[in-house]
Amino acid sequence: MSANTPAGAPSRPSSPGAARAAARVPGREARRLHGAWTANRYLVLRRLIQLGVLALFLSGPLAGLWIAKGTLAASLTLDVLPLTDPFVVAQSLVARHWPETTALTGVAIVIGFYLIFGGRTFCSFVCPVNPVTDLAAWLRRRLGIEKGWAMRRETRWLVALAVLAASAATSTVAFELINPVTLIYRAVLFGTLAGLLIVVAIFVFDLVVARDGWCGHVCPVGTAYGLIGKATLLRVSARGRARCDDCLDCFAVCPENQVIAPALRGRDDATPVILSGDCTACGRCVDVCPERVFTFTHRFDRRVDAALPPSPPVPDEPAPAALEKV
Repeated sequence: MSANTPAGAPSRPSSPGAARAAARVPGREARRLHGAWTANRYLVLRRLIQLGVLALFLSGPLAGLWIAKGTLAASLTLDVLPLTDPFVVAQSLVARHWPETTALTGVAIVIGFYLIFGGRTFCSFVCPVNPVTDLAAWLRRRLGIEKGWAMRRETRWLVALAVLAASAATSTVAFELINPVTLIYRAVLFGTLAGLLIVVAIFVFDLVVARDGWCGHVCPVGTAYGLIGKATLLRVSARGRARCDDCLDCFAVCPENQVIAPALRGRDDATPVILSGDCTACGRCVDVCPERVFTFTHRFDRRVDAALPPSPPVPDEPAPAALEKV
């Protein structure tokens, strides 16, 4: 396997798909076969949701229509619905500050929602940092930038524990001082420089230092949602894995491509459902796969599409007349 092959991808250079993979632009074949909308529908949906959530918070300060107050860390929608980030509550608890009833109600609602609709869907469908890291990943592919610093997956847990330790030591919700999600909202509302600087820093980090470095290896908020994601109902399934032609488009676009192989390359009796809490359920594998291998489903759906019939044998070419006689 070459250094450019995504982690967990099959090493089959003899297959036609693997031979074409290096020259492919992920999603181009899907657009050709199924149209631009089908090849980008979940990407478009994510951007619309991210813009819509941002608009809910900006409607008050900019238009005087207070739909959602606060930030994604803690908010109150229509003065009725509280929502609280689980990692904020965790920091508050270790800092020895018991959250108010509203905050506890808000975190219960958030956890309940994401237990149904996927833990790290927050990262891919809601978080305003996601378009920044997606742009960096897209540029890496277009510019042919090598993988870079191969950060250990355990790093995210170390960062989360370090943040909790800092909260305990300072009796504060420590991460909110540097949380890029909160700082982006402040930057948009008040034009603060800190939010813009951290966005640029994350972009540069993902572009030239480590592929999918921030969301996949550093962000403790994503780590917390990944814990919820271990038990969520909504899942991506490689239900059509028998149709896979090893083009590797899914591995190229997935921000957590190590989660694909167990479902895509598992034995016949192995579940095709991606069960890892690391999966962001972003839907890009669904979008870009020209063979329509992936689909959204639930964690108990073990259905696998029937294998394709074998190709008919190629008839032998007739021998030249000079060789017909022995």
